[in-house]
Amino acid sequence: MPPMGPRQSQEKRFGKRSKPKNAKATIKRIAQYLKTQKLKLGGAVLCVMISSAATLSATYMLKPIINNLITAKSAEERIAELAVNLVIMAVIYFLGVAATYIQSRIMIGISQGTLNKIRSDLFMKLQKLPVRYFDRNTTGDIMSRFTNDVDIIGEMLNSTIIQIFSGSITLIGTLALMIYTNWILALVTILFSPLMALVGTTIANKSHKHFSAQQSALGKVNGYIEEIVTGQKVVKVFNHEDEVVDSFSHLNDNLRTAQSKAQFIGGIMGPCMNAMGQVNYTLTACVGSVIAFISQWGGGIPLASLDIGGLGVFVNFSRQFSRPINELSQQLTNVMSALAGAERVFDVMDQAPELDEGKRLELKDVKGDVVLENVTFGYNPDKTILKNISIYAHPGQKIALVGSTGAGKTTITNLMTRFYDIQEGKITIDGIDIRDISLESLRENIAMVLQDTHLFTGTIMENIRYGRLDATDAEVRMAAQASSAHSFIRNMTDDYDTMLRGDGSNLSQGQRQLLNIARAALSKAPILVLDEATSSVDTRTEQKINKAMDALMENRTTFVIAHRLSTIRNADAIMVLENGEIIERGSHEELLEKKGRYYELYMGIKELD
Repeated sequence: MPPMGPRQSQEKRFGKRSKPKNAKATIKRIAQYLKTQKLKLGGAVLCVMISSAATLSATYMLKPIINNLITAKSAEERIAELAVNLVIMAVIYFLGVAATYIQSRIMIGISQGTLNKIRSDLFMKLQKLPVRYFDRNTTGDIMSRFTNDVDIIGEMLNSTIIQIFSGSITLIGTLALMIYTNWILALVTILFSPLMALVGTTIANKSHKHFSAQQSALGKVNGYIEEIVTGQKVVKVFNHEDEVVDSFSHLNDNLRTAQSKAQFIGGIMGPCMNAMGQVNYTLTACVGSVIAFISQWGGGIPLASLDIGGLGVFVNFSRQFSRPINELSQQLTNVMSALAGAERVFDVMDQAPELDEGKRLELKDVKGDVVLENVTFGYNPDKTILKNISIYAHPGQKIALVGSTGAGKTTITNLMTRFYDIQEGKITIDGIDIRDISLESLRENIAMVLQDTHLFTGTIMENIRYGRLDATDAEVRMAAQASSAHSFIRNMTDDYDTMLRGDGSNLSQGQRQLLNIARAALSKAPILVLDEATSSVDTRTEQKINKAMDALMENRTTFVIAHRLSTIRNADAIMVLENGEIIERGSHEELLEKKGRYYELYMGIKELD
């Protein structure tokens, strides 16, 4: 089979673009968040109504100003009436500006409060999602939903919604005043409006799918950047700079294409609507001039006379009438973009949470008797990883799991902690099916030390205390001493108050692992899982870590996954897995006497894959 090119490999890695979901349902979801701020929203709406009324009133005042300037008998009368009208207009405009300012402040509060709630709900949802969700989605794409997608929702809430409401009020008010001023000219404008609306909605509908594709492509780019930046050392060690640049270029080109289409469709909205508005303005001015000319010479149409002031006002109304239509069409483009982002946010919120069904029993005084009985499991229904596995661990025993990569060793620990649920068989702790135990109670009785350590930004003291948040400083220090971490911590600049950077980048791999062991020691969990905890450290550090782990494993039921067989010689039982089945079991000496797979691995006749 020929090797996959960058395009094929990225499609396989990130999947194809998702189709946009139901926009109406998304709008309803956003509206639910706004319900909590009804009072503020009502105040903003009132301010919009005042601002719109001020704009319309000030425009209509042009009619008496123009007519009075034409019909006034003397210059003094003209100046006096003009001054009065200008003062009134100034007051009206001031009220409009003040209302707009207050409305802007209110909407900022509404949008930020809503975004705060959305982010909180999204973050809390992430805490409830099963591990398989994070296994199947890149960290960068998830982060993109927190940043880009949530921010674009904020832009819509901050300005777009209120502008749509303002445009609607202005449109209705302008239309009413146009009909009042001259119904024939109003009819001309009304007949032209459906064409403008058709153009706007057509462009908006086309833009929705392109903005959805844009947000999806942006998430993929962010995911790839996060992955490559995190693994930059690996990229450089294997000289894969050119390959990752090619892969990024492919994703970046997809983003550019998606953004170009979305921005083009969104960008032509304004020019198209402006052109339509100019046509409407010109048509209104021509027809209005004819009516005003006929009215001036004593003719005219019944109930449709038009003076010079009325013509000037109507021409302004005509321009104002097209402006909100234009703005509404442009805002629809912003709405489509925001809905595309909201769909991605709500897609996470709609994921099935980690199930915690059953009797939800609480474990008390756990002895550590763990049994896996005829367990069968596969991450995908069509591919079985574990096949009828049975393992028995009595309290305080050390059980070692050995086997090739992909044999199912880590899968067993994932099932014990219910990161995944088994399809057949059962797992019990002290005779209780773990599906009947609450997840919180189950996991607080199982401590894990993994090959890939993770340290949070904070002090060493805080990172160790993560194993048990109510632990005292003295208990933290005792856990560090038990795990052989105390000596190197004392040599740090600020002792236990030393700040850790970038997942503990200012520590060595061995030091990070010792802190991980100290965290597990502090938890006091009766069941311990060690998943290749020493596979990425040197021999000297391994000896120190093994000493720490021996102290950690004392009086605990322990499951050890190890590639280095020298670390499990003292295990009570060793299980050798191949292709999801246990092919050998026994103590170190018993397995050597059998001269089977374990013997071959230990003697170096065959190596682990």
